[in-house]
Amino acid sequence: MSIYKKIGNRIKMLREKTVMSQDMLSQKMGISRPAVSQIESGERKISAEELQKLSHIFHVSVDDLLNPVKEPDVHLHKGKEEKTAKPQMRISVPQKNLHKFKEVLLYILNKVGAKENIGETVIYKLLYFIDFDFYEKYEEQLVGATYKKNQYGPTPIEFAKIVEQMTTHKEIMKVKSEYFNYPQTKYLPLRKPDLSKLKANEIEVIDDVLNRLSEMNGSQISAYSHSDVPWVTTGDGEVIEYESVFYRTPPYSVRAYAEENG
Repeated sequence: MSIYKKIGNRIKMLREKTVMSQDMLSQKMGISRPAVSQIESGERKISAEELQKLSHIFHVSVDDLLNPVKEPDVHLHKGKEEKTAKPQMRISVPQKNLHKFKEVLLYILNKVGAKENIGETVIYKLLYFIDFDFYEKYEEQLVGATYKKNQYGPTPIEFAKIVEQMTTHKEIMKVKSEYFNYPQTKYLPLRKPDLSKLKANEIEVIDDVLNRLSEMNGSQISAYSHSDVPWVTTGDGEVIEYESVFYRTPPYSVRAYAEENG
């Protein structure tokens, strides 16, 4: 089955689930009813802009319109490398990256974690923009997490395992709550970040991202991330390459390329 047919089946299922006719959907999307029919049958290619419209219409992420994939196997480095027979992507997190990830997450939570809109989905995107903005500006990694084009936007693959360890060590607390009647997972910091682990230019980039994006809710920041070139140029379920950040367009680019070339 082609990818367009799979997407079409998913759109049709969501439309019927919400008791919406093809005519109603065509009006909301600003296209003809035959075009909707062609999309649902897999006969017509759907654009990124149309996918974003559908995500708002059905209140799901763009990625949720596509097929889910298996999560990779994540191992936090503890010295010797463990062997695994699992036939899936394997991520090994060195101690240096692990420490940096923890301190950056604690910095974020201490600065903005108490805001009502800051749930797990927003934290994912804040980490993504921190990592990719820093790489674009300095051509080196800050946290250096591995981000996958997954449900609700770029997802740091290592997040769940690191948060589990931080919860065990009583560095953060996981809290289930609601935000506008939607379930939300929040994280509360139980200690201050160790600022000696963060350089001045790293803190500058983190603060810039938090100042720009931390007022957004999960839907807003997810939609915003879906127009960033690294996301757009990555296949569903694939790892987002850091190098793609150098092809960013305004307003996402944070590097003054014109000045460099002048």
